[in-house]
Amino acid sequence: MAAIQNPTERLSRLIAFDLELCIRVQARSGEKLRRALGVVSRLGDGWIWLATAVALPLVHGAAALPILWELVLTAALCVVLYKTLKRGTARPRPCAVAESLQEVVPALDLYSFPSGHTRHAVAFTVVIAGQLPGWGWLLIPFSVAVALSRIVLGLHYPTDVAAGAGIGAVVGIAGSLML
Repeated sequence: MAAIQNPTERLSRLIAFDLELCIRVQARSGEKLRRALGVVSRLGDGWIWLATAVALPLVHGAAALPILWELVLTAALCVVLYKTLKRGTARPRPCAVAESLQEVVPALDLYSFPSGHTRHAVAFTVVIAGQLPGWGWLLIPFSVAVALSRIVLGLHYPTDVAAGAGIGAVVGIAGSLML
C-alpha cells in the first residue's frame, strides 16, 4: 500500500512538475517560434486591446459603446486582481528559478502567478466575443497564442496560465452579467 502524501509534498511535486513542463516546452520550441510568440506577448501587453477598442466603434458604430464600457470595467477589475494576487503570492518566474530557461522578452514585473496577459486576453475575449460572436475567430486564437507565449518565453508556469485563463473567464462573464 502506497504511503499517503501530505499536502506539502503534493504541492512540492506539482511545483517541480510545473517547472519541468516549462523547461521542456521552451527546449522544444525553435527560435522562430520564440520570436513570433515574443511579438504576440508584446501585443498582449495591451496594444492589441487598444487597437480592438478603437476598431469596435469603427466597425459597429454606437452599438459598440456598451461593449467598450464593459471592457473598461473588466480591465479595472483585472488590474485590482493583478495587484492583489501578484503581491499576495509572490511566486518567482520560471526564468528566475531555472538557469536553463531563457527569458526571451523582459517581464513587466517580478512575479508569475497568475498570468496577467492570459487573464486579460481571456477576459476581453469573453466580453467581446460574447457580444459580437464574429470577433471570436480572431480573438480566441490570439488569446490561446498569448497563453502559450507566456510558457514558451519562460515567463510563466502552466499553472499560472491556467489560473489566469480561469480568472479571466470568470471576470469576463461577471462583467457581462453586471451590465
